[in-house]
Amino acid sequence: MSWQHTATHALKRAGIARVAGFIAAAVVTVVLVLLPLSATPFTNLQISLIAAYAVAIRGLGVLTGHAGQVSLAQSAFFGVGAYGAAYAADHGWPAAVGLLLAVAVAALAGVLIAIPAVRLRGFAFGILTLAVPVVAVPLANRLSGLTGGSQGKTAVLLPAPEWSGLADDQWHYYVVLVIAALIFLLVHNLLTGRFSRALDLLRANETVAAAMGVPVQRYKVIAFTISAACGGAAGWLYLVPVRFISPDSLQLTLSISLLVALVVGGVRSPIGAVVGAAFYVLLPNFTDKVTPGRSYLFFGIALLIVLLFFPSGVTGGLRSLADRLFRKESSSPSAAAMSGSGEPFAE
Repeated sequence: MSWQHTATHALKRAGIARVAGFIAAAVVTVVLVLLPLSATPFTNLQISLIAAYAVAIRGLGVLTGHAGQVSLAQSAFFGVGAYGAAYAADHGWPAAVGLLLAVAVAALAGVLIAIPAVRLRGFAFGILTLAVPVVAVPLANRLSGLTGGSQGKTAVLLPAPEWSGLADDQWHYYVVLVIAALIFLLVHNLLTGRFSRALDLLRANETVAAAMGVPVQRYKVIAFTISAACGGAAGWLYLVPVRFISPDSLQLTLSISLLVALVVGGVRSPIGAVVGAAFYVLLPNFTDKVTPGRSYLFFGIALLIVLLFFPSGVTGGLRSLADRLFRKESSSPSAAAMSGSGEPFAE
């Protein structure tokens, strides 16, 4: 019967996808483990930055892709986390304490901003968050004793231990990627079960969510806090290889770029966060060879292309393409013949 073939084909397709995904993950893991041993310091730095920004974008995806709220404050939380890490390094605290401080300070700032912001809806919420980096930059310039002012602040985190036999760039590469992977896993675990369903309902319709007993404002605050905490962690991850932070890192342009990268990669996809981060970090390397200083022009062109042809982002577009290919295969004459009859409703 045709329905039996359809079910069998669906199971086969799921099995193939699962095996292919496992093989792809294994290959990527091996490549990432071996790459820094032969790559240049610049390449190691670029991949470390991709991992750091991917964490910030993933946090933004929790708020935008799952809770349906657009935020332009992520650069401020990124900078707060980096400054928190620099403060811990100045006082000789362990790197792990610096990471906890970066996450805690950014999360606290997120809570303080979210409590009044979540009462707003739609564009009003986004406009309020837009003011955060606008205020954060001059504030960082004024607090020169803490931030180094406009000159910025240098901090040395996690020099490579002698027993590792690694250069600093290689050691930083491994540290940043491992911690970024753990953060991704933590966020994935958070976005499961009842909490994830509540956020999805909230994203679809706040009124319906409230009518079904979802505490709308509380869940908005939690989503915003998770996003801010990821931004703070990303600031710590950024400071590990770069070792420098300045008020320029809190600029609104970074928030806009992260939001664009989120849309390009896919607002709900963990892999999309990595794709978006790679897009943000690597695109200037290519565009500067063509037209130096005009990376934002190509940024905008790429965004328009994605919105026109891949509304759900690059990862969503690739997934849709794969589904079409499988669907085409399942509807081919050979597939119909395998079902035992060319008639779709034959018994």
